[in-house]
Amino acid sequence: MPAPYDLAREELDTLVDGEPSFRARQVWDGLHVRVLRPEEMSDLPAPLRAALGRALPPALTEVSRRSADDGQTTKWLWSLHDGAQVETVLMHYPDRVTVCVSTQAGCAMACQFCATGQAGFQRQLTGGEIVEQVAEAIRAARPRRLSNVVFMGMGEPLANYDRVWSAITRLHGDMGLSARHLTLSTVGVVPGIRRLAGESLPVNLAVSLHAANDAKRDVLVPINRRYPLSVLAEACAEYVEATGRRLSIEWAMIHDVNDQGADAAELSQFARPLGAHVNLIPLNPTPGYAVRGSTARRVREFRDQLDTLGVNATVRMTRGAEIDAACGQLAASITQGRPATP
Repeated sequence: MPAPYDLAREELDTLVDGEPSFRARQVWDGLHVRVLRPEEMSDLPAPLRAALGRALPPALTEVSRRSADDGQTTKWLWSLHDGAQVETVLMHYPDRVTVCVSTQAGCAMACQFCATGQAGFQRQLTGGEIVEQVAEAIRAARPRRLSNVVFMGMGEPLANYDRVWSAITRLHGDMGLSARHLTLSTVGVVPGIRRLAGESLPVNLAVSLHAANDAKRDVLVPINRRYPLSVLAEACAEYVEATGRRLSIEWAMIHDVNDQGADAAELSQFARPLGAHVNLIPLNPTPGYAVRGSTARRVREFRDQLDTLGVNATVRMTRGAEIDAACGQLAASITQGRPATP
């Protein structure tokens, strides 16, 4: 059976064949504009609602839902039709509501400090499975409006490019989310960055850099061995020139690994020519990486060093660490086999 958000408009027309012609538009708008489940579409006849509910079962089955930060952060663990599991995080801020979605079950990038990478790769998510995470977040955020989607959950978005891009076009074209509020994160999949530079929608790009010399980055982010920093910088420059968007650089602050003065100097040499903004992220603990994060004082000092070197940098607020929902922690509850409390 197709998942609701994997359904093309033509397939929906076939599904409601025999109904008045306007029914397909009602159902399509119900899914994408009003973001309702088929059985909630009260403008449809009850028999049709029931039939659609049977024909379009949800792609995501909730396994657990956990909250943190006085209810301002929510993490879902979902089971997919084949038993694969992914996580989604909804975050409320005073000025926006953001959902962090997964694009793969697991991840093949093998970054040392990331729980998802430690778990290994299972499979790609479909475009509909990605969109449905956003739909669930929209429903949970009400009455507030979901404003931002960040593709920073489990998986490497640019290693699942076609399905991720189909999700982006659905979110933008059918669900009305601005391209300027959609952000893709990558560890440096250069062919994907170059494809992104040629797309018609100017979505945001965040590069998880974490080291700005090749020897160190080869260890922390193994894909650097395939696409070293010089090649990555060229692709990022193409993206900036083509889209006019400011590049973001993500930098997990790791004690005595990438938080020294020399690291700040190397980072500035990479970021400054690109006009990039740097997000400093205190390292969050994961089961498979014993090194601790930088101290709060060292993070502030590193930020000030970057400022002195002409690079704009901010320290990202850590959200949801106590429920393994912070940056780099997704899949920790799966790999550790810990039960998640509602």
